[in-house]
Amino acid sequence: MLTAKPPSTAPAGPVAAVLAALLAAILGLLLALSPAWGQEGRITLSDVQIDRNDEGLWLGFSTRIELPRSVEEALVKGVPLAFEAEVRTFRSRWYWRDLNVATATLSWRVTYQPLTRRYRVQSGAFSQQFESLHDALATMQRTEGWKVASRSRLASGERHYAELIFRLDTSQLPRPFQFGIGGQAQWDLSAQSTLVIPDHP
Repeated sequence: MLTAKPPSTAPAGPVAAVLAALLAAILGLLLALSPAWGQEGRITLSDVQIDRNDEGLWLGFSTRIELPRSVEEALVKGVPLAFEAEVRTFRSRWYWRDLNVATATLSWRVTYQPLTRRYRVQSGAFSQQFESLHDALATMQRTEGWKVASRSRLASGERHYAELIFRLDTSQLPRPFQFGIGGQAQWDLSAQSTLVIPDHP
């Protein structure tokens, strides 16, 4: 009677090690090339303060900005970044949607100058150059004494509140670039805070 012999197998140890190393190398390359991986970015708000006096409504706040690697690379390649702080003041109404009584905005524009290897920050009449991106972003770290609504916009005896949002304004990016980043979460950077406004005595 003929009996079947089990198929001979070569030692799998060296082959498995080579395959594992190759797989690890491919995975590492994919992670390095993929914009969805790498440094995560975020914007945080802190020390948000609001004050109401005879002249109107005043706001102060601190920010911390951490840019994803892909956003930093775009900046260095010549894509300007625009940041915006927006405050909307509302009067509460029980019978209808709350009334937006005032809106105020502040904006900053950050660019990279390849010839001097410096970063420039512009905001209104303010314009200054910095040697590092960290120092450039630090100019937005604290905002104080910002008048966001005049006294006439606030009704005495009514409940008011303010919504602050600080964001990377992608609507200010070059139009072709806006289409290219569609759906990429690392460009969606924002933080917001809601504050109840005290009634002025």
